[in-house]
Amino acid sequence: MKERIEIISGDITQSDADAIVNAANCSLLGGGGVDGAIHMAAGPELLAECRTLDGCRTGEAKITGGYRLKAKHVIHTPGPRWRDGTHGEPELLASCYRSCLRLAAENGCATVDFPSISTGVYHFPLDRAAEIAVRTIAETLEQYPSITRVRMVCFDSRTQRAYADALAAL
Repeated sequence: MKERIEIISGDITQSDADAIVNAANCSLLGGGGVDGAIHMAAGPELLAECRTLDGCRTGEAKITGGYRLKAKHVIHTPGPRWRDGTHGEPELLASCYRSCLRLAAENGCATVDFPSISTGVYHFPLDRAAEIAVRTIAETLEQYPSITRVRMVCFDSRTQRAYADALAAL
C-alpha cells in the first residue's frame, strides 16, 4: 500500500484530488489554519452546507461538496487536541484517517489529499502524528482498492520531512 501514498509540499486548497481533507473543529463552521483556508477558497456555500451537518465528533468525519475548490469533495475531520498522549489522542488521530478514507471510498473518490491533522494549533507532536498517519493510511488502503492515491500535502519543509521519514520507515 506504501506505493499509493505520496508526500508533497503545497497548498491543499489548490489540490485537484477527488477529495481533500479538512482538519476541522467539531463545529465544522470554519476556523483558523487549513480549516479557514479551505472555507475561504471553497466559498460561502461550503459553510452553508456545513451548517446542516450538526457538527462532527473528534475522530469521525463528514463529507461535503467542494464548491469553488478543484476537489469535488471536502471531507471534514476534527483531530484530537494533544494533552499528554494518555487521553486517547493517538487512537483518535488514527480514527480520523480511517474515517476519511472510508467516506472517500463510499463516495467514489479515487484520490484523496490530507493535511497534517492536529499538528498545528492542536499541538500533536509532528513526528508521532506523521507516523500514525502514514501507518494508518497504509493499513486502511488495504480495505479500499478503489482509492488509487493518497497524498499528504505538507505546508512546510519540516512537515514534509516528518511525513517522508515516516513513509520511508514503513
